[in-house]
Amino acid sequence: MKKHTKIYYDYFGYGIDDIILCENCGRKSVDIHHIQPKGMGGSKTKDTIENLIALCRNCHNQAHEGILSKQYLRIVHEHNLIKSAYHDQNNN
Repeated sequence: MKKHTKIYYDYFGYGIDDIILCENCGRKSVDIHHIQPKGMGGSKTKDTIENLIALCRNCHNQAHEGILSKQYLRIVHEHNLIKSAYHDQNNN
């Protein structure tokens, strides 16, 4: 498992066999996408939960084509992070 995928799974408490849903449309996710790309040389600062979003193939392609902007993906992901934190807080 890639490092950024493990970070995402660990944060949300997913197991290797769990089905992860696309944060944008709710279909089955196939990729953990870097909202801000790592670039050719890579960057350890990009492998943070704030920069990682689960996307289905269609949404992932749209993100790379610029149809889903980085700003839009950040807003969607921040909403999901807040929702997850709220859920965790109320279930503990």
